[in-house]
Amino acid sequence: MSAMDSFLSSLPLHLLCCLTVFWLLLLPSHSADPDPLQDFCVANLSASTSVNGFPCKPASEITSDDFFFDGFTEEGNTTNIFASSLTPGNVLTFPGLNTLGLAMNRVDFAPGGLNPPHLHPRASETGVVIKGKLLVGFVASNNVFYSKVLTAGQMFVIPRGLVHFQLNVGEGKALAFTAFNSHLPGAVVVPINLFASSIPNAVLTKTFQVDADVIDTIRSKFRSYDI
Repeated sequence: MSAMDSFLSSLPLHLLCCLTVFWLLLLPSHSADPDPLQDFCVANLSASTSVNGFPCKPASEITSDDFFFDGFTEEGNTTNIFASSLTPGNVLTFPGLNTLGLAMNRVDFAPGGLNPPHLHPRASETGVVIKGKLLVGFVASNNVFYSKVLTAGQMFVIPRGLVHFQLNVGEGKALAFTAFNSHLPGAVVVPINLFASSIPNAVLTKTFQVDADVIDTIRSKFRSYDI
């Protein structure tokens, strides 16, 4: 077989590979959630079954109120050990977000307040400081720490699944709004997941290289948390 014959015989495979790459490059970027198959799907939170999400509310029962949410109008109660309050605007509190790949939070901070180290397993996060001064930081998977002090009007982004926090470093209260590319991003709050759960002390003492009484002392500070 000549070189030309060999080239011609392999031409369909080359074309297929080129077309495959071409179409992959044309694919739009997606949210963390699957794309919706209809204009909207207001969540039926009372449904007895769900498959990786919530079924749609019957169209005949949908009203204008399903597409509006006033949960961010009130300042959150920051009387807790972290001196911060998170008000979620996700599918559980705003069913109109179902299947749309969007959610938001309102985060209030008392002076010195902390939104403690946590991660979102199902979404990246972006946020804007509305009032006050916040130290915003996250740790990459290679243990490099990135942070910056932000003031009103400044914005931040946290890649999906990375541990991050916000700390009020100003003299007064602070307020931020955050947004996610999932209707239910989830949150793993590191200290609560570790010390308010039933993970055996033997695991924690070995992990942190401390005595059991140190773990017991830390656990005592989180016993009131319901996870």
